Amino acid sequence: MEILAFGVTADEKPLLEGAFAGEHELRALDVFLSEDTAPIAAGYEIVSTSVNADLNGRVLRTLAAGGTRMIAQRSTGFNNIDLEVAAGLGLTVGRVSYYSPYSVAEFAWTLAMAVNRRIVRASNRTRDFDFRLNGLMGRDLRGRTAGVVGTGKIGEAFTRIAHGFGMNLLGWDIAQNPACVELGMKYVEKEELFAAADLISLHVPLLDSTHHIVDSAALRMMKDDAMLVNTSRGGLVDTDALVSELRAGRFSGVGLDVYEAEAGVFFLDKSLDTVEDDTLARLVTFPHVVVTSHQAYYTRDAVEQIIAATVANVGDYLAGRRSENTLVPRA
Repeated sequence: MEILAFGVTADEKPLLEGAFAGEHELRALDVFLSEDTAPIAAGYEIVSTSVNADLNGRVLRTLAAGGTRMIAQRSTGFNNIDLEVAAGLGLTVGRVSYYSPYSVAEFAWTLAMAVNRRIVRASNRTRDFDFRLNGLMGRDLRGRTAGVVGTGKIGEAFTRIAHGFGMNLLGWDIAQNPACVELGMKYVEKEELFAAADLISLHVPLLDSTHHIVDSAALRMMKDDAMLVNTSRGGLVDTDALVSELRAGRFSGVGLDVYEAEAGVFFLDKSLDTVEDDTLARLVTFPHVVVTSHQAYYTRDAVEQIIAATVANVGDYLAGRRSENTLVPRA
């Protein structure tokens, strides 16, 4: 059987092709699945998609009409898929429920350290042979407070690193993680966390209950010199409200690997295009803000685990099995 995979990066392609070799043929495309590209999938029973695919009702109906019966999403998040429509169309949907939490946690700390120690600004200066230190002063993290919003696998990994720095630990989640408590984490209401933390890192999924969990009210609670890092989902942060606070001179650093309007922008080369998103254009102008293109997961270890789970999901579909990765079972 030939499988069609959308949104495949150049680094990912040989790994994906090698994983399916000997079992199934694979057609890998670098374009993302959308209403415009969905007709390409006509005749393919199994389609694999990336995190920035748009699987709204219209796209799903186009896929189903073209003969697609299974969607294998190569990500943990699935807020981009209309599961109700998929079930109504008889489409099986699988995702990757787990991959290396260290990839994201370590990248969150990369962003935290980059904004704290002004690494991007320093690097840009030295390329121009400007070796002054003005404006590059950071802070020791030891003894300061890390606020971890979401203490699942990734949040726990982030917490272990914070513990290694010698930081005080505050956490918020619907359930306490015993491993984090053992490290000395104190669970508090999110309002207390926002007010007390020097560094806040977001590790919750994007749900109705977490959409804009960092809104204008939450931002106003934070210390003027706090740092905010988001490597989870862009919709957790009200970006317009964040820009307003940044324009007021607040926060010592912000690191964002995700953005709530990233679809159609992230993973693409927009360097020659006119920037139409005024919020994003303003955001990247702040010298103490670092924005990256949803790459926190992008280590070889994590990608290999994602691909292995995708191969297993395809095998489960063909065998009529369910697993922890199954979002919509085979009808």
